[in-house]
Amino acid sequence: MTFADRLKTLIGEESVSGFARRVDISEALIRKYLKGSEPSFTKANQIAIRANCSLEWLATGCGYLYRHAEVVDQDALIAAYTAVTGQTPNDEKVTELVKMVSGYQFLRKHKKTDGYLDIEAMTTFLSIAKMERK
Repeated sequence: MTFADRLKTLIGEESVSGFARRVDISEALIRKYLKGSEPSFTKANQIAIRANCSLEWLATGCGYLYRHAEVVDQDALIAAYTAVTGQTPNDEKVTELVKMVSGYQFLRKHKKTDGYLDIEAMTTFLSIAKMERK
């Protein structure tokens, strides 16, 4: 499978223009990728993050199509928070919750060789993730 094939799979039945809006990349550029052009790492990562897709799968075809503990589905998080608390979280609270869940997911998958949680690595991960969202 080529990158274009994997992108077609990711888009599925969604319109190209709708997908382009969702991943915040121009429709013309998405169509260029669908015709065989290869994206830069930055653009591929942007597509993966916004489409909740594994960057490894999108780039190589290996691994899993959807991320397991790499991103937080904000719509699901907001719905869960609202169901539990009876309140809709404001933007500041959503950011706080996303960081908490991202940190939790990171710690679940990354432990030191002695088995202890790698808090320092999680802190680094969260600071890098914050920089990439800007």
